[in-house]
Amino acid sequence: MGEIYCFLLRRDLGPDVPDVVWPLGVEISTYRPELAGAVHDLMQLGHREGGGRVPALEVWQQRFECDPEYDPALCFIAIDAEGVVGVAQCWTSSYIKSLVVHPRAQGLGLGRALLLNAFKVFQQRREGFVDLKVLEDNLRAQRLYESAGMYVVRRELVPDL
Repeated sequence: MGEIYCFLLRRDLGPDVPDVVWPLGVEISTYRPELAGAVHDLMQLGHREGGGRVPALEVWQQRFECDPEYDPALCFIAIDAEGVVGVAQCWTSSYIKSLVVHPRAQGLGLGRALLLNAFKVFQQRREGFVDLKVLEDNLRAQRLYESAGMYVVRRELVPDL
């Protein structure tokens, strides 16, 4: 297997962060332990499509909830009539660790809404910018991030997973 690269992207959080428009029928919530199973399932589904791996539920939940940068108020969960359809997992360091949208909700603007919501929350926390990493070959995600004003800071070698 060849080397895998990702891009570190950044969005400056000046006054120009657009308003968030949620798709019809989607409610936004923050992380609660009782949502762990549904959030984990969506993360696994998203990482199968976008690359990477998610550990077993118990391991994932323990690592997530015990991470020093964890704040449940920074994990945004989108829920529709059928359940969890989107997750933006952010760290206190103004970093978007993971952004996943369920295939049934893709193309509705949910990924953009979750991204802009994270920008707004970090802006309210007086952060100057927000970062995230995206795999070099995940062009769909890169287009979304760039359309929301993110730009490449650097290209990095992804350590063996």
